[in-house]
Amino acid sequence: MTLPPAVAAVRLAVRRCLADVEDGVVLVACSGGADSLALLAATVFEARRTARHVVGVTVDHGLQAGSAAHAASVVAQMASLGVDETVSVRVAVSAAGQGPEAAAREARYAVLAEVAQRSGSDVVLLGHTLDDQAETVLLGLTRGSGSRSLSGMRPAFGPYRRPLLDVTRAQTEVACRDEGIGFWTDPHNEDPRFTRSRVRHEVLPVLERELGPGVAVALARTADQLREDSAALDGLADAVLREVDRDGALACSRLAAQPRAVVVRVLRRAALAAGCPDAELFRVHVLAMAELVPGPPGPVRGKQVRLPGHLTAFRDGDWLGFRRTPVAG
Repeated sequence: MTLPPAVAAVRLAVRRCLADVEDGVVLVACSGGADSLALLAATVFEARRTARHVVGVTVDHGLQAGSAAHAASVVAQMASLGVDETVSVRVAVSAAGQGPEAAAREARYAVLAEVAQRSGSDVVLLGHTLDDQAETVLLGLTRGSGSRSLSGMRPAFGPYRRPLLDVTRAQTEVACRDEGIGFWTDPHNEDPRFTRSRVRHEVLPVLERELGPGVAVALARTADQLREDSAALDGLADAVLREVDRDGALACSRLAAQPRAVVVRVLRRAALAAGCPDAELFRVHVLAMAELVPGPPGPVRGKQVRLPGHLTAFRDGDWLGFRRTPVAG
């Protein structure tokens, strides 16, 4: 019997993703949507050839009415797909200082990391697809976030892996139907109040209609290329930082000889190492620090940049250093 193409595509993606993973516990995050259910079913199938122990994990963010009942339904569905173990966790989402989507994502990753640690797993699979990648690139483009955001979602980071970044959302839905798996559609994904929802249902369809099919694939391919470029520049920046750093201060004359793309990366790394919060350090801060770098060595007075986290970058002779910002009053 011929394997349906969509099912084959998802299974192949999982097989390639786990090719270097030794036998042991593999966690699969599952929301009950088509993407994560197709991923879970493929992981269970591939695990039969190995001694891997598949754990399905669903996270209840408590943000929608009936979320507890939905989580219970997902647990039953995961069990019916043949996982070795199911885990359901309810988290408290605090949106202080960030949007609800970001807060939910932060809470989800925190609990997945905790479950992975408790279960002794080095691998957590996430069901993001090529379409999710395309949406992420578009969102980064509109925010002017630079190569970091335009590089999209990483295929792997820490214990997390995204096997389906070359698989479309349509393929996961077809795969579920081919295997007789019913799936849930998150109402938040249809809600126009959320930016990603508008990109998904309004922006990308217009681009596909006006520019021709394949826009999502092209955006995902662009992310792959930019990620490679960014990785090379990041590696160079790490090497330069080691060369110009002396106890947390940077030799400006040596740093100024580097390409600007390297300089800004070095400055960002140095500020983070000095205690600047990553989430609050924006490009405007880094560019302001870059203005301190040029110029001949010698006494320099009054040149400083206030940074988030009560930190100040300052130039002293040939050195750019960091100090705590005095508290007013």
